[in-house]
Amino acid sequence: MPDTILVIDDEPSIRHAITRAFADLTVLEAETVEAGLAAVKDKYPDLVLIDQRLPDGEGLATVARIRAIDAELPVVLLTGHGSVDLAVEALKQGVSDFLEKPFKIERLRTTVNLLLERQRLGRQVARLSGKATGRHTLVAQSGAMRKVMALVKRVAAVPSTTVLIQGDSGVGKELIARSIHERSARSDKQFVAINCAALSEHLLEAELFGYEKGAFTGADAKGKAGLFEVADGGTIFLDEVGEMPIQLQTKLLRVLQERRFRRVGGLADIDVDVRVVAATNRDLRVEVAAGRFRTDLYFRLRVVPVTVPPLRDRPDDILPLADHLLKRLAPELGRPGMTLSPATREAMLTYAWPGNVRELANALERAVISAEGSTIQADDLVMDESILPPPAPPAPVASGAPVYAAPAPPAAPALPAGTLVLPPNERNLARIEALVVRAAMEEAGGQKSRAADMLGINRTTLYSKLKDIQPAAAGDNADAAG
Repeated sequence: MPDTILVIDDEPSIRHAITRAFADLTVLEAETVEAGLAAVKDKYPDLVLIDQRLPDGEGLATVARIRAIDAELPVVLLTGHGSVDLAVEALKQGVSDFLEKPFKIERLRTTVNLLLERQRLGRQVARLSGKATGRHTLVAQSGAMRKVMALVKRVAAVPSTTVLIQGDSGVGKELIARSIHERSARSDKQFVAINCAALSEHLLEAELFGYEKGAFTGADAKGKAGLFEVADGGTIFLDEVGEMPIQLQTKLLRVLQERRFRRVGGLADIDVDVRVVAATNRDLRVEVAAGRFRTDLYFRLRVVPVTVPPLRDRPDDILPLADHLLKRLAPELGRPGMTLSPATREAMLTYAWPGNVRELANALERAVISAEGSTIQADDLVMDESILPPPAPPAPVASGAPVYAAPAPPAAPALPAGTLVLPPNERNLARIEALVVRAAMEEAGGQKSRAADMLGINRTTLYSKLKDIQPAAAGDNADAAG
């Protein structure tokens, strides 16, 4: 997926010239300040080129508004009325570069490519140091994710509403939370996140609400501000909120109701203005019924529920997500220009991705590192096929009800283990092959690598055969239903 640049200029000839100059990139166009700001919020460009004079404002005055949306987005100011004072002021405002019109296309190309490369290196350093920041792109090609994104935009427009994000582990719940923050009026303030399952009750309370000096053994002599104070004016993300101890739930409820709290060991109330976004992969209704989660807190958190579907239920997102992740990961790992082979793309579509987007990102990272050439092959992915669904529990038996065992049917003659029985008069080679492939998959416990070894073929060939027999299986089921 190529980098994206946004051109905000009211002259069609300038926009057209820039689009032609960067045919290898995705070029977005806007003619006004407001249209440009909307594109920065919704389209996530990698760089902005903005004219100084626009119908509804000045480019330099708009830079601060762009920075409020994305503090790390490179901005190049274009102007036909350059001066030393304007150039100095542009640098003070954080403009990455300053070009006078008419500019030479080669100079523009050099500037843009240099800034994009600098941005890639910055992301790589941040990633390796564990301090990755910046905006996060949500890929939404499927109908299910488009609905989620539409809801994200609506809830972002109401900056105080509490949100509960639900979904399986690895679907990107924190990404949704960050997207809500970045699209809201709170985007220029802090976004802080904490995993409620990662800390003990006392540590979690101290992290969330802070503590006064001497509040407990080992406490900092000066006391400490909690994350609710740090996030004042912004957003706090409570991941795995279903794991929060019941005693702490009472304190969280008070913050949601009154917008105030007390530090551990403190006597004074502290007022905060913060949006709470919580997330869980548990069914909180079950937790409420079991007495592990407060009913009133559940309804306080679930003002706007956002359910993120698992990756297996939105296959249209798999390849766009893979392309997007590969575009980011490959340069960070020192291997820019990596691509996915057709067989790899097919393999991705046939895999269930039980670990969701997190598993997809990890598989791609391994593949980028282990691939011998610039094209990632299916074998480079090393997808984890050993995660199988647990067996279905036995049907419950009513307490006290007598249990009768049905008489066993006459035993059939024993067949050697692994024997494949063909239907009577079956001579169609394609259907027989499908039976053999299904039998191998069943005997291998669903692990495609093992099944491929049993069949004497490679995994890529197996993926192709599985794809070919899936429609037939669907047709068989339809016939049976009829």
